[in-house]
Amino acid sequence: MFVIFVLALVCYGLTTVYLMWAVTQQKPIRKGMVLGQLLIGLLGHAVVLYPDIITQGGLNFNIFNVVSLTTLFMLLFYWGFCLYRQILPLGILATPLAFLGMMIGFFGDAPYHPLSTISPILQAHIIMSLAAYSVLFMAAIAAIMLRLQISELKRQTFHRVWVDKLPSLQSMEALLFDMITVGFLLLSISLLLGFIDTTNLLAQHLVHKTVFSLLSWLVFGALLVGHWRFGWRGQRAANMTLYGVILLGLAFIGTKFVLELILNK
Repeated sequence: MFVIFVLALVCYGLTTVYLMWAVTQQKPIRKGMVLGQLLIGLLGHAVVLYPDIITQGGLNFNIFNVVSLTTLFMLLFYWGFCLYRQILPLGILATPLAFLGMMIGFFGDAPYHPLSTISPILQAHIIMSLAAYSVLFMAAIAAIMLRLQISELKRQTFHRVWVDKLPSLQSMEALLFDMITVGFLLLSISLLLGFIDTTNLLAQHLVHKTVFSLLSWLVFGALLVGHWRFGWRGQRAANMTLYGVILLGLAFIGTKFVLELILNK
């Protein structure tokens, strides 16, 4: 297992160095090589992480495993979007995160508290939620970059970092809505599974999480409808994306705060 771990890290590290060199030197990026190396790294990452999460006693979602799985999802989504979008330079963010997340997951040590009493539906809900959080967090990063690109174009600066080093504004906008669409679908499935399995929101102290998650879902749904029906884009799309992710963050972080610090659960 350690050999696979090292192999995945090497793939992540080499890809990171190569992408940083190509972006800073404005050299063409060899797509096949980058995606091939990342695929090997992703497979190794998944093989190493699988037995840590899927245990005989149940799912083990300690903080270190969650960090590793989240960064794995983020790089996997990036890899998939690269198949049809010209966004390879963005790997200078996704690949180092996966490298760091895998290190944290492998060496992090937390008490073993498997989720052995939850149903398969709730297990699927947790996995889908993490996947939705991952891609929508990526959307938030893309939204910030989009705002920086728009700002540079409006100021008509000569030394443009965000415009010259990143994919074009059109590519970034298209990527943003790809991420929002995927995240919205995953979040919809996650909420549906949660409602199917949750019988008593008050007893399980999930009202605040449900409310903020639904508000986030409404924001992303409204943005997708507005984009399709009224052509919403640019700064409005970036701002609404950030609002939706903030609400989603409140759903997750707020729940942890209430359950662990207020209710001591």
